[in-house]
Amino acid sequence: MLQRKRGNLKIMATTVKAMVFKHHRKVDGSYNVKIILLHEGKRKYLDTSHFVVKKQLTKDYKIKDPFIAEQVEKQLRDYRKEISELAEKLIYFTADSLADHLLNKNEDINFIKFCDQHIEKLKSEGRDGTAATHRVIRNSLVDYFKRESFSINEIHSNMLVSYEKYLRSERKLKRFNQLGNPIYSIKKGLSDSGLHNHMRDLRTLFNAAREKYNNEDIGIYRVKHYPFKKYKVGSPPPTRKRNHTLEEVLKIRDCITQVDSRAELAKELYMLSFYLCGINAVDLYNLTDKNIKNGRINYNRSKTERKRKDNAFISIKVSKVATSLLEKYVGLLSSRYANTYCLNWALCKGMEQLRTITGIQGITLYWARHTFATVARNKCRMSKDDIALALNHVDSGNKITDIYIEKDWKIIDDVQRKVIKKLKKAEQKIFKSKSNFE
Repeated sequence: MLQRKRGNLKIMATTVKAMVFKHHRKVDGSYNVKIILLHEGKRKYLDTSHFVVKKQLTKDYKIKDPFIAEQVEKQLRDYRKEISELAEKLIYFTADSLADHLLNKNEDINFIKFCDQHIEKLKSEGRDGTAATHRVIRNSLVDYFKRESFSINEIHSNMLVSYEKYLRSERKLKRFNQLGNPIYSIKKGLSDSGLHNHMRDLRTLFNAAREKYNNEDIGIYRVKHYPFKKYKVGSPPPTRKRNHTLEEVLKIRDCITQVDSRAELAKELYMLSFYLCGINAVDLYNLTDKNIKNGRINYNRSKTERKRKDNAFISIKVSKVATSLLEKYVGLLSSRYANTYCLNWALCKGMEQLRTITGIQGITLYWARHTFATVARNKCRMSKDDIALALNHVDSGNKITDIYIEKDWKIIDDVQRKVIKKLKKAEQKIFKSKSNFE
């Protein structure tokens, strides 16, 4: 029991006691011993691992079995000691958080269980892309450890070195389809870039676990180690340029694909991304008629919406070349595919087919985005600041300046118009060349 004062206000005592409730009798005739926590005037009932039957109880349902009574009293002493050591820090706890702390303070953290909870939380926040990325990490760790659960303490610097070697090697993966049948596949070793991204995402997951289970303000550290202090993820390796020539863009646009096929989906979303300043698949998926008003698409970029004060809002003009494709896909993607993960999977398969059809490598929506930016800079000679605005990037170097300047969407319109104009000129050049040849 501990009474505290907050200023001149006396705070109600925090107490714990054990009880057995008559109405909690189970089918087999046993009763679970409960710990009642009273904190800030609120009660919480904590289950214990102790069960008793009627003959182990008095007529008032007090524990008379000496062994069980001793075990329960030991648990109560442990809780009271922890409450006493928290002392003034108790004011930072609610009854729920204190109960959670008492129950779990000595429990080893199951990292896979945490990953599953964290992934579900991301999905509930609409962050399906990040959730999918973290699920890749979660599944890879299960593959590495060859078990569905392990302690967070098993993730240490030596393990990370070994895990890195594992990720670089070719490995056989086992997954299950919707019917629960095992599906096997061969996974090639990760490249330098892929490895960096994988370990970076693992570090992000580990940091999220520390944030959940540690509280520096009140001195609670359930995750006491930090393997990434010794194991350095480092800077990402230089990224090779991922852009197509305008001639390749036209070849992609004009290639023959089967109606309503994944290849057609990939081709047309590639072109939509190119026409609409590099828009991402998730944002195309989320577009509805409400996003299109007065000939403009207004939306918040999902990837950075929660990281920016302006919620990553952007307004893009609906170019004539994009009109028919928008009419075809706005609202359809979300009805055809259950989530963005399913869309991305279909796109991945469609892009593979498109690369076979055209003979062009690197066809993805990110290549469309990179191509748009490269044409804007190298062909149209647009400034990097204007291109960054069109791509809906935030310029960390001009954050203060941005406070004073209202965004002018006509700048984006100008970048978009000049890029599409360059594509038309490339088309005319090819047509003229063919006419001369004929």
